[in-house]
Amino acid sequence: MRTKPTQEPGEEKAYIGQLVDKARKAMKEIEDYGQERIDRLCQAVGWAVAKEKRYRFLSKLSIEESGIGDYKTRVSKRYKIYGVLRDMMGVKSIGIIDQMPEKGITKYAKPVGVIAVIVPATNPALTPAVMAIYGLKCKDAMIMSPHPRTKKTTSETNRLMREALKAEGAPVDLLQSISNPTVAAANELMRQSDLVMATGGQNLVRAAYSSGTPAYGVGAGNALIIVDETADIEEAAARIQMSKTNDNGSGCSADSCLIIEETIYEKLLENLRKEGGYLATPSEKSLLQSVLWDADGRRILSTVAVPATKIAELAGFSMLGDRTFIMVEEQGVGPGYPFSGEKLCPVLALYRYREFEKAIRLVQDILDAGSVGHSCGIYSFNEKCIDRLASAAKVSRMMVRQAQSLSNAGSFTNGMPMTSSLGCGTWGGNITTENISLKHYMNVTWVSRPIPEDRPSEDVLFGEFAGT
Repeated sequence: MRTKPTQEPGEEKAYIGQLVDKARKAMKEIEDYGQERIDRLCQAVGWAVAKEKRYRFLSKLSIEESGIGDYKTRVSKRYKIYGVLRDMMGVKSIGIIDQMPEKGITKYAKPVGVIAVIVPATNPALTPAVMAIYGLKCKDAMIMSPHPRTKKTTSETNRLMREALKAEGAPVDLLQSISNPTVAAANELMRQSDLVMATGGQNLVRAAYSSGTPAYGVGAGNALIIVDETADIEEAAARIQMSKTNDNGSGCSADSCLIIEETIYEKLLENLRKEGGYLATPSEKSLLQSVLWDADGRRILSTVAVPATKIAELAGFSMLGDRTFIMVEEQGVGPGYPFSGEKLCPVLALYRYREFEKAIRLVQDILDAGSVGHSCGIYSFNEKCIDRLASAAKVSRMMVRQAQSLSNAGSFTNGMPMTSSLGCGTWGGNITTENISLKHYMNVTWVSRPIPEDRPSEDVLFGEFAGT
C-alpha cells in the first residue's frame, strides 16, 4: 500500500524524531492560549481548506493524483468541515469543561499530545482538515502521514493550514506532514506519537493498534440496507442512488447490499433504474466479478472508486452512458459470493426476502462474513421493524431513511457527530463504536471533592437476597 522506503531505518527514526520535537515545541508555545484564541485558529484553519475555490482545487488535484473518485460529489465534502465547526461552537475544550456538583466532580480538559494522522487516499484533503480542527481545539499537534498515491494533495492541504496558522501568529509546526511517505515512516510516526488516528484498510488499522501507541481505527465497511413494504419507494431509490454514487462509491459507508421485501422488489428495481441503475445479466455479473476480484478473492485496485461506465467497459459489456451504478442480483453470502462483501465502487448487490426475520438473519450473515461493526440502514415506517433491526444488528450506527454514505459520519439533517473516521467497536477490532470527534482528542482530569455519604442499604442493593 505504501511505497518502498528510500531512507535507512535509522534515518526514518531521526527524521520522525525531528518532526515530533518540533510538534512538542509548538504545543508548548500555545499552552497559555485561551478558548477564544484557540477557537479562532480552528476557524482560520477550517476556512483555509473549506473555501470553495480552494477545495475545488484540492479535489481536482486528488483525483488527478490517484485516478479515483468523482469530482462533483467530492467537492461537496467540504461541508463536512462546516459541520465539524458547527458541532464545536460554544463547546469548551480548555480548563473546566464539566461540573457535577451533586457528585462532587469537576472535569478539566488537557491535550492528548502529538497525534499521528494516517491519511487515506480516498480523503486526502478532508481527513487532514477535520482532524486538524479537532486537534487544534484541544491544543494538540498533528503530524500527517499521507498516502503515497495522494501525497501532493495532503501536502498542499497542510501547507494551506500552516499558512492560516502563520497569519494568526500561531506556531505553524502544530501541523506537519511527512514529505516522503513510506511504510517505515508511518510506523515510526505511530511509535513516537502520543495517539494514532488511523483511517484506511484493515492492515493499516492493525499496524496502528500494534504500534504500542494508543490508537483509534476503523473497521471494514459494507453498508447493508433493508427496504421493507412500508418504505417510500421513490424516496428510497433516490437516496440509495445518492449514497451508492457519492465519490464513485469510494466510502466505506456507501450502500453495498440491498435487502428488499419481495412484494416491492420489482417496483424498487424500476425506480432504481429511473435513478440511473443498470441491472447486470447473469453473464455480465460473471464478467464484473472478474474485474472486481482476482482469483484469490482480493479486490482489484483498478476498479476501486471509478465510474460505473468504466467498470462495465473493463468487464467487456456496454450500457447507456447515463447509467451511474450497476446492480447484480445475489442469493448467497461469504467467500463464494464476493458481491455480498464490500465493493468500494458503484456496484450494488440486490437480495429478496419474504419475512422480516429472514431479512434480519441475512443482515447478520453478511455482517459475520467480514463487515461486522460498521453500519446498516433501513427504509421503513414500521417502528417495530426499525427497533428489531437496531436490536439485532452488530453495527455501530444505523441510518433510518437516509442516504447512508452522506449520513453515517454526520450530516446537517441528523444528530450524528461530524467526522471523517468511524469507530466500529470491538466487533470491528476498534476501541469505540462512536464517530471519532472532539472528545477523542482530549485527556480529561477528574477532580473529586467529598459529598454526603451515598450508601444504600443492603435491602435496597440486594433485594430479597439480603439477610439470607
